[in-house]
Amino acid sequence: MPKYQDTLITSFALFSLFFGAGNLLLPPLLGNNAGDNWFWVTIGFAITAVVIPILGILAHARLQGTMYDFGKKVSPAFSTIYCIIVYLISISIPSPRTASATHEIAIHPFFGTKPILTSSIYFALVLIFVLNRSKILSFIGKFLTPLIVLMLFGVIGIGLLTTNGEMNTSTFDAPLVSGVLEGYQTFDAIGAVVVGAVVIISLNLRGHHSFDAKKNIIRKSGFIAGIGLLLIYAGLISIGAFFGNDITIDTSLSGDMQRANLLRGISIASLGTFGNKVLSILIALACFTTAVGIVTGTADYFKGLFKGSQKVYVITGILACAVGVLIGQLDFHSIVIIAIPALMFIYPITIILILLNVLPEKYASSTVFKAVVITTMIFSIPDFLGSIGLGESIAGVQPYIPLSNYSLGWVLPAFVAFIVTNVVPKNSSAKVLE
Repeated sequence: MPKYQDTLITSFALFSLFFGAGNLLLPPLLGNNAGDNWFWVTIGFAITAVVIPILGILAHARLQGTMYDFGKKVSPAFSTIYCIIVYLISISIPSPRTASATHEIAIHPFFGTKPILTSSIYFALVLIFVLNRSKILSFIGKFLTPLIVLMLFGVIGIGLLTTNGEMNTSTFDAPLVSGVLEGYQTFDAIGAVVVGAVVIISLNLRGHHSFDAKKNIIRKSGFIAGIGLLLIYAGLISIGAFFGNDITIDTSLSGDMQRANLLRGISIASLGTFGNKVLSILIALACFTTAVGIVTGTADYFKGLFKGSQKVYVITGILACAVGVLIGQLDFHSIVIIAIPALMFIYPITIILILLNVLPEKYASSTVFKAVVITTMIFSIPDFLGSIGLGESIAGVQPYIPLSNYSLGWVLPAFVAFIVTNVVPKNSSAKVLE
């Protein structure tokens, strides 16, 4: 197969593995609420939902190992614990969330079936793909992603041509920050460290064993997938903003059903009654490919942890799908609420690990990794406590932490730790850490 074709298929697969339920449902309502500030919200959303995830893929191209390699400079114990936590979160929240979204939007409105039936069939199909993982990149890249992209551009393009362009006044005090935080809910930074490893192993199985060849394919694919994600997000946010008063949102519904109803309304307004069917197929495909990537990545990791045992790979895949069936019966909104505390703590650490792993070695020594990650963990605690209703316990501390009122209190301390550990002589900083 020509190299350019491999790159194109891999980029399509990457796009599809990233693009799941949250990626489709979050942007339109975000744009609707942003109104005339939709551009700044898009910039903020792109930082955490496009730039950071693609940097994660570039880090994978450089490391060409597993997620364990992202944190091993902090310590082997830290990296192992981090990996296990991330994979447990992945199979417990974003993976089941894809089944929940598929049921609520694509299945129940047409067939009226119970969530248990949807999630059971859904994860049975996911397991089939996981157990045939050597064919994942080709099937997703050749068939599913082009169909998803075609449908998305149809909804966005026709939607922008049919709207009257009247936007609401923005409900956000800080649209850029609101976009950044909403980007957390896509799970794309975590997705990058999970599915990046899936892509590397899939390339190995397809006969790409040269380090430099894989590096070039992954880098080019990452950039292509990133451009695609940016265009789609900008399009979805903009139609949410430009439709403004065209679509009536039932504010009595949960936030996530508001998102679904808004997107359904836009689809119907732009494509007629056929738009509802298009949306259902689109959500089902986008969710499915993401779930496949998550379960495959989890199974790959535990397979490696047990010396390449295929038996462990199969057992992990089955267990991950069983968890998906059980949690996937919850409604979409409940799963999002459960996700917030986990995201407030693990997402900043993931972002820092991605950024450090794309930097040149001279700026990202083991000492720098330790100092910056520990600082990030400490200053993420107030955001985590606030997300579980214990904000009052640290209310006296927050005014002294810059950006803490935006749930970004870890950013400046982590930056300071990075600068200090790169400026202070290495021997001195090592003694301080010891």
